Amino acid sequence: MLNGNVSFWYRQTGFPERRPPLDGDLATDVCVVGGGFTGLWTAYYLKQADPELDVTVVEREFAGFGASGRNAGWLSCKIAGSAGTYARKRGREAVLALQREMIHTVDEVISVARTEGIEADIVKSGYLTVAHGAAQLPRLRTAYDQLRHWGGQDLEWLSAPRLAERLRLDGALAGYHNPHCARVHPAKLVRGLADAVEARGVRILESTPVTAIAPGRVSTPFGTIRADRIVRATEGFTSGIEGERRTWLPMNSSMIVTEPLPDELWKRLGWEGQELLSDATHAYTYGQRTADGRIAIGGRGVPYKFGSRTDRAGQTSADTVRALRRILTGLFPDTAEATIDHTWSGCWPCPATGAPRSATTPPPASVSPVDTSATAWPPPTSPGGPCAICCSATPPS
Repeated sequence: MLNGNVSFWYRQTGFPERRPPLDGDLATDVCVVGGGFTGLWTAYYLKQADPELDVTVVEREFAGFGASGRNAGWLSCKIAGSAGTYARKRGREAVLALQREMIHTVDEVISVARTEGIEADIVKSGYLTVAHGAAQLPRLRTAYDQLRHWGGQDLEWLSAPRLAERLRLDGALAGYHNPHCARVHPAKLVRGLADAVEARGVRILESTPVTAIAPGRVSTPFGTIRADRIVRATEGFTSGIEGERRTWLPMNSSMIVTEPLPDELWKRLGWEGQELLSDATHAYTYGQRTADGRIAIGGRGVPYKFGSRTDRAGQTSADTVRALRRILTGLFPDTAEATIDHTWSGCWPCPATGAPRSATTPPPASVSPVDTSATAWPPPTSPGGPCAICCSATPPS
């Protein structure tokens, strides 16, 4: 079992070849700080709106290193947070309009992937949320009724027999289906999007940690970027920027993926539609059937660390792996003997600079894949020299 190494998705695709970092001061019209989905989609649509605009994306690792390249692979229409809270502030019609835009966005992403030739294992067959215990059933019904109230009129309630036509889960009592969701391979999608953005003329600077953002100025160890407009798209890594330590709380979420499962097991489970999967437990759970016949499943509930620290190179704890294994076998008892092939979580800060660091090539056989000590892997460019990845400080001895 491999733990960490960014994510299973990158183990499938391989790490991308890094684009050059910033080399001296630079002036640009728009500087987008952060090369994940937020930053890349921003750059994509800015260039679509004004092809003459000079747009620069700055990323301290490689585009898609963070949550964008290690998430659950849900392209979802779900509204983040509480629709009721939004309605109290903006009114019911605003929430309904937001839901319509979220539904449209799923199709828009699929359309862009098709236009740009991005092959990301996309299957739009919606998601299933299930109750597989008596305590979950009223929560499931409440969630279903609320979603319909806030614009989800095409949700379908599924009795246990109807659910079994799609997916046979042990002890499942009921479920509902939302058609506005697609399975994606997140690393393939974000890497393809980065290539598409670059092809439109956007400058992407990788291995370039941003240390501070001020009006009209982005500071890095390699020079200053001056821009008329700055977009901070750092998401969970915002706390690493000067003055922003408590602005944004990094959210922990961890996943495991099985080995490819045999055909006879898939015949027992069904899941031929390859819908995304969640349940009505208190601990948030999500899963997918991957394009190569695995189950990738994860959840939130990992204890938050003091000071909002992030994880180490995608590593997750043994306790979390065991908890996720229990979730997997609780839903799919037939997977009890299946090998867990890979586990991963969020990102970690470089011990020298506070910037994340990861290997661009697999570690040698002499280095454990879960050994992320500063001196183990990747090695510095020279003894006592800069870190081979963030290139801006000497690793600790």
